[in-house]
Amino acid sequence: MKVLLDTNVVLDVLLNRQPHVADSAQIFRLVEQGHLTGLLCATTITTLDYLLTQSLGRADSRPVLTRLLQLFDIAPVTRAVLEGALRSAMPDFEDAVLVYAARRAGADAVITRNPRDFAKAPCPVFDPRQFLAHGR
Repeated sequence: MKVLLDTNVVLDVLLNRQPHVADSAQIFRLVEQGHLTGLLCATTITTLDYLLTQSLGRADSRPVLTRLLQLFDIAPVTRAVLEGALRSAMPDFEDAVLVYAARRAGADAVITRNPRDFAKAPCPVFDPRQFLAHGR
């Protein structure tokens, strides 16, 4: 199964955000073990670079990004993704870009801690706990 992780799920792991880190880290482990194919949206990488550089500095943030690029495939943001997001019924453009990038990359689902924000998504969306319990 191929899943795209929202930025908030990645930040749960990187920042050890309680109480969410346990479920999000379990999804990371499933990707590491090859039980899932993990995707990150290209925009997630740029957002993470900004946030990590602000908090850790460039020298310490780059190894984290390098490790994420080794672990996850990247869902590109193309013209088709942006156009699909613009036409989408989803109210938040950033979330729509994530969903349309996931679809174009062949993801079976999106995993986010804000599934209500994705109510009009044209694909399955789970929070980490839901996914671990039912999604696989």
